[in-house]
Amino acid sequence: MKFLRIFIGIIVVLAIIIFVGGLLLPKTYSVNRTTIINASDSVIYKNIVDFNEFYKWNPWAKMEPTAKTTFSGTVGQPGHTYAWVGKETGSGEMKILKVEPLKQVDIDLFFKEPFESHADTKFDITPEAGGNKVTWTMSGENNIISKWMCLVMGGMDKMIGKDFESGLANLKQKSENGK
Repeated sequence: MKFLRIFIGIIVVLAIIIFVGGLLLPKTYSVNRTTIINASDSVIYKNIVDFNEFYKWNPWAKMEPTAKTTFSGTVGQPGHTYAWVGKETGSGEMKILKVEPLKQVDIDLFFKEPFESHADTKFDITPEAGGNKVTWTMSGENNIISKWMCLVMGGMDKMIGKDFESGLANLKQKSENGK
């Protein structure tokens, strides 16, 4: 009986720590990376807004090329969707919410598995000497699980920042080659 009381006490203390600690951890996150691409805004924009082209430089598609992917909706318009199901990348979909031609693409990123969450993803294209500056931003809200996961993993920036850098390098190479 004494063991059971101690065990229940430990469980209660751990639950309190997880709950109270979760209240103190950041509620939101934002990750962004920027690069300069020496290509026209129209080429860069097409490589972002057309998910058939996006797939070719997407760092997660390169990580798991065997993932099942589908594309739907009118290319470059709100509602254009890219969905995937993979063993390593989980499952989810990206859906264009709005576009500002040659300037911005706003996307809802919905992760279904392994953890369900939404993120607002934006690509901003602005003229820069000799080319265009492209900024890739992802922001969202942390639930209690993702708060603790970010704490353990070093934060969302540490978890996906390198993927953003790799993706932008791929986008730069693809765009500068005129593709």
